[in-house]
Amino acid sequence: MKRSLSVALLLWFVAVPALAQERAPNPLTPPVAAKKPHPSTMFGQTRADDYYWLRDKSSPEVLAYLRAEAAYADAVTAPLQPLRDKLYQEMLSHIQEDDVSPPYREGAFLYYARLEKGKQYAIWCRKPAPDGKEEVLLDLNQLGAGQKFIARGGMHPSDDGSLFAYTTDVTGFREYTLYVKDLKTGALLPERMDKVESFAWAADGKTLFYVTEDAAKRGYRLWRHRLGTPVKKDALVYEEKDERFRIGVSRTRSRDYLILNAASHTASEERFLPATRPTAAWKLIAPREKDHEYYVEHRGDRFYIWSNKTGRNFRVVTAPVADPRPQNWVELIPHRSDVMVEDVLAFKNWLVVAEREDALAQLRVIDLRTNEQHRVKFPEAVYEAWPDINLVYDSDVLRYGFTSFTTPNSWLDYDMGKRAATLVKRTPVPGGFDPARYVSERVHAVASDGAQIPLSIVHKVGVPRDGKGALLLYGYGSYGIPEAPFFDPTRLSLLDRGVTFAVAHIRGGGDLGKKWHDDGRMMHKRNTFTDFIASAEWLKANKYAAPDRLAIEGGSAGGLLIGAVVNMRPDLFKVALAYVPFVDVINTMLDETLPLTVGEFEEWGNPKDAAAYAYMMSYSPYDNVKPQKYPAMFVRSALNDSQVMYWEPAKWVARLRANKTDHNPLVFKINLDPAGHGGAAGRYDKLHEAAYDDAFLLQQLGVRD
Repeated sequence: MKRSLSVALLLWFVAVPALAQERAPNPLTPPVAAKKPHPSTMFGQTRADDYYWLRDKSSPEVLAYLRAEAAYADAVTAPLQPLRDKLYQEMLSHIQEDDVSPPYREGAFLYYARLEKGKQYAIWCRKPAPDGKEEVLLDLNQLGAGQKFIARGGMHPSDDGSLFAYTTDVTGFREYTLYVKDLKTGALLPERMDKVESFAWAADGKTLFYVTEDAAKRGYRLWRHRLGTPVKKDALVYEEKDERFRIGVSRTRSRDYLILNAASHTASEERFLPATRPTAAWKLIAPREKDHEYYVEHRGDRFYIWSNKTGRNFRVVTAPVADPRPQNWVELIPHRSDVMVEDVLAFKNWLVVAEREDALAQLRVIDLRTNEQHRVKFPEAVYEAWPDINLVYDSDVLRYGFTSFTTPNSWLDYDMGKRAATLVKRTPVPGGFDPARYVSERVHAVASDGAQIPLSIVHKVGVPRDGKGALLLYGYGSYGIPEAPFFDPTRLSLLDRGVTFAVAHIRGGGDLGKKWHDDGRMMHKRNTFTDFIASAEWLKANKYAAPDRLAIEGGSAGGLLIGAVVNMRPDLFKVALAYVPFVDVINTMLDETLPLTVGEFEEWGNPKDAAAYAYMMSYSPYDNVKPQKYPAMFVRSALNDSQVMYWEPAKWVARLRANKTDHNPLVFKINLDPAGHGGAAGRYDKLHEAAYDDAFLLQQLGVRD
């Protein structure tokens, strides 16, 4: 809905048709959701769910309520429009609107993406190496014309480069359709495969393997398609029956094999197929076992496997391709309790192991001819680094990415023999950005049980640490995902106004390895929340933030974090921002028809178990809302989010409105247009969203423009 609509027309849209009213509601009055009792009883405990009715996406009453929330958000924050406009222009000034990604080589071509000023989406291109004529492969601006949302999934050229397969979604619900483009004619082939999660080419350039999802959006079936034949006759190669597991197909960097991975949150298994024999039988490397994860890379006559069977942080072993069963595994890198193996890349003569130690990324390089090892050296104390796209197998050069709070995304080519890095590209940041104006540091808070919680902090040089400043604390802490201290040009508007930004590397994440994850999941999940609270208390005690100027932010599972801590310690925080928050934990984890639910029994627990139910009830944000004062709150969601259904934040906001005893603002900004878990898809639309949110944040923190 456009903001230029008159108030009368706006209210016409949000009025509930079934409720005749003498006058339109005041747009500055918070919407009140009707209470419709929907009790449920488990293990002798009855839970009231008065807002269960908001799950009905097709209901006019539900849509009217959501429109009312969206209208209220715009109306109550309307005075911030000048600040939003200013923030948007500032953010835009730090974006290189015409830009080109660093090209990477695949086969005979260099592939890259271009951004053009005024266009929302990337244009994917290639040219013959080293400097041939550009060919446009995929222009999302053209494909998205007339659409309010478009997102690209995977994309892979055939081995000879004559065909280009890609997936796109126009719903925001991650419903990807697979297309194949003939690059000689520019025409699309007639094949269309729907609900595709992953795909890979066989070596013949005529056979595609692809994975489709079930009703719960779980990749579960692998198909083989021969170009030119009807899709309905595709061969079903594999079906995953265990609903905890999802599958994915890929091609090894050597190009010699296809890999079929089946993985839950705690176990995995892999099958392989020679890329030159697409109709052959897939072979299993090692059968799945409880609590055993392993993943495979290929080089020559051996597989390189990282496995956590003998240690939670993984070791690296090799196995002969001819017989890769576990009894033939030979250890290359032993398990280390303080170092997590995250990925392995095999080159013809080199092995690169991506590791994480003390919440920092490391890249280990092994010369497979001499077994000599070394780590890549990085120039900063707080940073993130990762292996980038490396598709040239016979190469001595590793392309890696690097970023930090003060260094924009950078790509470097590292000569593994000479141990020397060459900068390929650093994302330009116009608008007067100078990294010397900012300083970052790594400190540690102490949890209630004595655990050391890493904190990454950045602020503008000269900001005093006097206990009077404003600070935004971010957290996630789930799925073993580490939090990277990355550069964000939109963050400069906060830093330049004196706001300090901090990331709490709390348990439940993977910042300190698998044990750090284990100590913040299942029956240890509350550690995630108490770690975050301890981090906030430490920042206040050490005068990084004023007692009344601390804001917190998290999204998805990080939104669960925000919901839990504002119930537990609302007095600690001035303002809370929750994005697509997973807050209705019990109800969602009881509904096995929803995306992610069954697979995530291994992350949160299964509430059909009495002990797990009681523990999850102790922190579920929706179930623990109570009459008390809450901080100012900003909640953002999207009607088409497929990962956290819109009704979770909608129900949570409704219950908060009915229970909170303060007069602090509670804003629920829901995108009713097609949008996904990450919000809008277009880059300019994303900037508008960031400006909208930051204006609210700055106002609540009392930061003068």
